[in-house]
Amino acid sequence: MVARIYKPAQNAMQSGEARSRNWVLEFEPEQPYGREPLMGWTTMTDMKRQVKLRFASREKAEAYAKRHGIPYIVLPEHERTPKGKSYADNFRAGRKMNWTH
Repeated sequence: MVARIYKPAQNAMQSGEARSRNWVLEFEPEQPYGREPLMGWTTMTDMKRQVKLRFASREKAEAYAKRHGIPYIVLPEHERTPKGKSYADNFRAGRKMNWTH
């Protein structure tokens, strides 16, 4: 029942930081997924996989895990690498790639 504490990466489809500000405490899977015999659906009996707790800081997440006796590991934080882009670069004369529609 080891928990992971990490700060989720930013969503690749959007530039906002809405769900990447908080730290998350999530349990490691204890059992692999199974297959339901009648319909063949994927099943799981480990309900701790569904628990995902969000905290404002890493220290608060670690304090929660210590207070409740949960062994945990802290994963390194993803650093955001801003890429300077300009809309006008799409129409620049010296583009590296051809303009296609």
